[in-house]
Amino acid sequence: MNTSFLKARGLGRRDVLRVGAGMTAAALGALGASSAFSRAAHALAPGSGKILVVLEMSGGNDGLNTIVPHGDDAYYRQRPAIGIKPGSLIPIDDMFGFNPGLIGFEKLYNDGDFAIVHGAGYDNPSFSHFTSMAYWHTAAPNSGAEYGWVGRLADAMKPGGAPNYVVNIDATQSLAVRSRDHVPVVFDDPAKFRREGFYQQQDMFRHTVDAGDSPNDSRRFLHGIARSALDASALVREAWAAYSTPIDYGLVPLDLPKIASLIAADLPARLYYTSFRNNAFDTHVHQGNLHRRLLTYTADTISGFFADMERLGRADDVVMMAFSEFGRRVPENTSLGTDHGAAGPMFLIGKPVRGGHYGEPPSLTALDDGDNLIHTVDFRRVYASAIEGWLGFDRADEVLGGRFPPLPVFA
Repeated sequence: MNTSFLKARGLGRRDVLRVGAGMTAAALGALGASSAFSRAAHALAPGSGKILVVLEMSGGNDGLNTIVPHGDDAYYRQRPAIGIKPGSLIPIDDMFGFNPGLIGFEKLYNDGDFAIVHGAGYDNPSFSHFTSMAYWHTAAPNSGAEYGWVGRLADAMKPGGAPNYVVNIDATQSLAVRSRDHVPVVFDDPAKFRREGFYQQQDMFRHTVDAGDSPNDSRRFLHGIARSALDASALVREAWAAYSTPIDYGLVPLDLPKIASLIAADLPARLYYTSFRNNAFDTHVHQGNLHRRLLTYTADTISGFFADMERLGRADDVVMMAFSEFGRRVPENTSLGTDHGAAGPMFLIGKPVRGGHYGEPPSLTALDDGDNLIHTVDFRRVYASAIEGWLGFDRADEVLGGRFPPLPVFA
C-alpha cells in the first residue's frame, strides 16, 4: 500500500481500515496493493516460495488418546474405561500407537512425512479456551499482545505489507493473523466471497470502484482500496470455480480443499491459517466414539490435502503444522470423558519433514497438582522450527519475542 498520502495526513493503515468498514472484514484482504500490483504478484507466483499451513484443532484435543502411550501401564491405570487397548491401535512402535481413527496419518508417518512433537505447552497454563488460544495465537502467554504470531511473521518476512500474502479461512479473522503491515485475505465460502450488500446495491458498488480519476486524493485512495478488495475476492472466486480434484478429502474436509484451490491457482500466499472449528475437541462426556470420529475427519482431510499437493506438483512446497490450545487431564472423569488439561502433541506434516518423534514424552506419574501433564517442549520451539527450519527466515526470535531453539525437523 502506498502510505505517503496517509502519513501526510497522520493516518495509519488501521485508520483506513476503519474508514472502509462498509466492506466485510474478509473483503479487505488485498488492501496491500493496487489492482495492477495484485495481478502482477498473482502472475509471478508459480514456484515462488515455501508455504506454511496452520491447522488449529479447537477445543483442546486429548493428546493421550491421539498418540496413545500403550507401552506405559500408568496410562491404563489413569484411564481404565476410556484407555484404548493395544490391539485396537494403529501401531507406531513399542511405546506409542495412533488412535484407530487416524488411518489417514498411517501412510504419512510410514513415508517419513509426519513428525510428532510430544509434550508441547507453556509455563503457568490457562485452562480457559479463550485465554489459552489467545496465548497460542500470539505466541506470548500472559502478555496481552496486540498482534498474532503469523501476522508478525508476515511483517518480518515482508516489511511494509504485500497483497494476498496471508490467507485466513474462517467465519471471522483469527488473532493469529492480525498484523501491523498486512491485511489478511479472510473468507469462509469462496464462492460467495464478495462485498456484502443487497442485490440492488451491487451496481452502486461497481460504480464506486470504477469511478475513475478524481482530483481528490482521499477519494482516489479509497477507490484504490475498494478496487484491491474486489481484486482479491475475484481471485479467490476464480480459483475456487476453476478447482476440481479427484482426491477424496473424507466426510468432513474442513477448509483444506479451499486452500488447495488457491495453491493450484498460484495465489502468492505464503501463510495459510484455518481451523477445525467450534471447540469440536472439547470432549468432556462420552469421549471415545466422538473423539475417534473427530480424529478420522482430521486425518482423512489432511491425508487428502497432501495427496492433492502431490497431484498438483506442490508436495515439496507445503508443510502443515497442527495444534490444539491445550491437552486434557490425565485421569478420565466420571462422565467417560476428559477435562481441560495442559500439554499435548503438535504435528508437522509434509514431504520436507523428517518424520518421527521429537521432544520428551511427558511423565504420566509426575503430574502437577491438577493431575495435568507437565510440558516438556515450549510450543514456541515448534513455531521456531517452522519459521527457521522450513520457511528459512532466520530471525524467529524477532517474531516470537525470545530465543526458542528449533527442533531438527527439517533437513
